[in-house]
Amino acid sequence: MSIVIDRRLNDRNKSAVNRSRFIRRYKEQIKRAVSDLVARRGITDMEQGGEVGIPTRDIKEPSFRHGPGGDHEYVHPGNHSYNQGDRLPRPKGQGGGGGGSGEGGGESTQDDFIFTLSREEFMNLFFDDLELPHLVRNFVTEIKDFKLQRAGYTPSGVPANLSVPRSLRNAMARKIALASPLHREIAELEEAEAKEDDLVARAAIETEIAKLRDRISRIPFLDDIDLRFRHRIKVPQPISRAVMFCLMDVSASMTEDKKDLAKRFFTLLYLFLSRKYEKVEIVFIRHTDNAEEVDEQRFFHDAQSGGTVVQSALKLMSEIIEARYPQDGYNIYGAQVSDGDAFGADPEKSRALLADQLLPLCRYYAYIEVPDDADHTSPLSYAYARIDSPKFAMKSVTSRNEVYPVLRELFKKEAVL
Repeated sequence: MSIVIDRRLNDRNKSAVNRSRFIRRYKEQIKRAVSDLVARRGITDMEQGGEVGIPTRDIKEPSFRHGPGGDHEYVHPGNHSYNQGDRLPRPKGQGGGGGGSGEGGGESTQDDFIFTLSREEFMNLFFDDLELPHLVRNFVTEIKDFKLQRAGYTPSGVPANLSVPRSLRNAMARKIALASPLHREIAELEEAEAKEDDLVARAAIETEIAKLRDRISRIPFLDDIDLRFRHRIKVPQPISRAVMFCLMDVSASMTEDKKDLAKRFFTLLYLFLSRKYEKVEIVFIRHTDNAEEVDEQRFFHDAQSGGTVVQSALKLMSEIIEARYPQDGYNIYGAQVSDGDAFGADPEKSRALLADQLLPLCRYYAYIEVPDDADHTSPLSYAYARIDSPKFAMKSVTSRNEVYPVLRELFKKEAVL
């Protein structure tokens, strides 16, 4: 048995073991606080760590105490205001309001327990149970992923890979092969000796038999040629290659508040993909009445306005897939954010293009609408609602605090059957 002692230095007055234990124990409470913290942050500060407040009532643990037991009634002298059975109002003293009741649960009160999360801890909690749906390993690329696979035996190798049963089997086979002719010759000489009457001839036969027995005894029990070592080779493994298409409406009907919600969603999606997957490409497409592929900087920060033609973005996505991302080599995903204010035949044409051409190529496609109010039904959402496919999901976001829950619902881990 070996004992490993971790002598890495912790931060002053902090214990890494205690921090990890605390995060595991109060994971759900910290997740709720993190979600509320994200809703109040700016887009550029989305991936930073920070302080979260946990109501003290959530971290209290039950304990056993000695008590009188049973039901008891007490009469306190000097009571002129209350009778038995009256309800007493809650006192309004300090700490009476309880912790965690502030906006978002992240603002601290006197009863809150303040816990500081590092950037790494914050991101781990943020994307703990998210994944791309229906992701499969489907392609072997120039980026080699190998695994060692058994490939029989080899006569050379390191002692750790020595196969004792196979080596002994080879040794036994070699001894039988070498000794069998000698045993047959001994048997023939013994028969000849039994028939021979001449003492001199019999002595010569016995001498020859002794020599043969000596040759048999000198056959080594185990020789170098008998050794066999387990052989393993590297076999390239299929890897998960995926591409995510981010389609954002930047037309005139998208107000600054709506664009903020769209950028928040895509920022969280970008952080999720870039942190959790190494082989996922991201294609940024923005559109007004025309669609264009842009880089990350222009997608999130470059201002643009104009009319609305949703079909242009879907057509561009289809052209890029055909040109650069074959279906047999990539898992294709799409995420579209728009206010849904499309006009004329554009909503129906967009629905037909998405349902007939794009969804058969995609593993998953999510449409997120940022309407003026929750009860508003846009022409595009009305058209998309008629798409009946397990690969398609549609959600609505009207405020900042809904962005993160919607992302978690769209990309939650699939249940293992």
